Amino acid sequence: MTLNAWSLVYDELLKMDKQDSLDHSEYYYNYDRNDLNRENPFTLNLDMNNDSNRYKYDEDIILKELQDYISGTYNQHYSAGDDKIQTLDLIEACGDGEAFCRSNILKYASRYDKKGTARRDIMKILHYAVLLMHFNDKNAKRETYPQ
Repeated sequence: MTLNAWSLVYDELLKMDKQDSLDHSEYYYNYDRNDLNRENPFTLNLDMNNDSNRYKYDEDIILKELQDYISGTYNQHYSAGDDKIQTLDLIEACGDGEAFCRSNILKYASRYDKKGTARRDIMKILHYAVLLMHFNDKNAKRETYPQ
């Protein structure tokens, strides 16, 4: 089994550690992301305990920026009618959530920095990658990563 950047993002987003016995997947799927007044149990733990070498490439800062970007998108999403169902919910109801996210990753990666918005393109790619992980986790057995 290999360690990759996505496993690190997964661990950071869910604050996983060796002693963590909470079943995050069950809580995650029962978590109402459309409730704007909810408390977010998936906030990043960015306390580095003064370990300046923990993140060599500023991953903690980038993860915080990604979290802020994703949070900001919830004010921009289109809804189908007054019940605040997002278009992505309808796409997933048709069984196309994974394909939609994968296609959007390809779209934003293929036009990367062609419109002078390189960083925003990367944020969109990462956001769709997080969404792809969500739909993959719903539809397949979750992988585990070595600690």
